[in-house]
Amino acid sequence: MTTAALSAALPMLALVTLTVLTVAALVAQPWWSEHRRARLWAQPFPAPWRRILRRRVPIVARLPLELQLRLKRLVQVFIAEKPFIGCQGQKITDDIRVTIAAQACLLLLGQARADCYPGLRQILVYPGSFVADRERPLGAGVMQAQRQTMSGESWTSGQVVLSWQDVVAGAADPDDGRNVTLHEFAHQIDQDSGVADGRPWRAGRATRRRWAIVMGQALERLRSEPSALIDAYGASDPAEFFAVVTEVFFERPAELAAEAPAVYDELVALYRVNPMRW
Repeated sequence: MTTAALSAALPMLALVTLTVLTVAALVAQPWWSEHRRARLWAQPFPAPWRRILRRRVPIVARLPLELQLRLKRLVQVFIAEKPFIGCQGQKITDDIRVTIAAQACLLLLGQARADCYPGLRQILVYPGSFVADRERPLGAGVMQAQRQTMSGESWTSGQVVLSWQDVVAGAADPDDGRNVTLHEFAHQIDQDSGVADGRPWRAGRATRRRWAIVMGQALERLRSEPSALIDAYGASDPAEFFAVVTEVFFERPAELAAEAPAVYDELVALYRVNPMRW
């Protein structure tokens, strides 16, 4: 090959090499992720983190021992993979990481893999409630700007935003059916298709149809007959209904099963756990 021909071929060779390396990296990434998670699972759960769980997240003590162990392993993976960012001067500590991760991972206890919210890129933590700008439709295409005080949000771009004050309050009482962390991470599960629509992915057309019917009927019932158990905010739309009943499912399971047995059964099938047995 002449010098001129070699010079002309070099850019193509570089492109081919880059393509091969990129494909190799994509192929190896799942293997490497599983390998890293296996190493994390093999590590002992830090003693200071156990103390945080006992102090901050009392619902963990209800879990059977095997689920407590699985939760701790999931927490280790979650904290290793998900960055926490403090906002408005909030410092990020292990107290914050473990308290949020433990509640988020409750929703993953029944899943076969230790894949902690693959679409989640970061958790933003404010010291207390934060203000968000929103637009409210007035009709005829007219929108009105509003400022709302929030305790949590879940964004389709891969962020969960939480008020630390509300996180602590929600975790402290595991019997009130109100938990902002469970609520926002339920939205993350719901956003598997890119939007929160109250229909997290379920395998099988018949399964998805049954979910839509059961949840749709329960939402309409909440709109017409206010419940002392399910917060009225759940009547806003299907996405909020799913998030609200998720809070109740984990914190007041027996009461949800009594008031809305079909909803409870759908959530058992989705999360693959039965909190009434804890």
